[in-house]
Amino acid sequence: MEESERAAIRAASKEVSHEVNTLMNAEAIDSLKQMQHLILGRLQDSNAVLSHFNEYSENCYADVMADFSKNTRLLKSMKTDLDYIFLKLRSMKSKIFATYPDAFPNESLEVVDTRPDLEVPVCEESQQGHAGPTVTHNQPPTV
Repeated sequence: MEESERAAIRAASKEVSHEVNTLMNAEAIDSLKQMQHLILGRLQDSNAVLSHFNEYSENCYADVMADFSKNTRLLKSMKTDLDYIFLKLRSMKSKIFATYPDAFPNESLEVVDTRPDLEVPVCEESQQGHAGPTVTHNQPPTV
């Protein structure tokens, strides 16, 4: 019984493979193989180019990142120094104003903050029409 079933399965599989072979001619199959091979070659070339570009980008990023980190630290240090200097200047000005109230004209006591507001997106900032908030003080700040 098993032998006859195996023979039937073999006959059926041969019939199916013959029918599949007759569905497409050999030229079409060869053409598909050639096209797939061509596409594979192009994909391998593209992969090689992208790999090379990634290596180049990684090297450029490493070079720029070192300079960027150094300059960022420098800017932070400069900001800290400037904040300290302006704090001392405001302190000195308030002491002078307390000792000599007529030493400064009223216009010199106004502090106009023209720094851009970094919390507002650039498009909204241009619609507002000014760079940042204006802060005026009639008295010098006390420290």
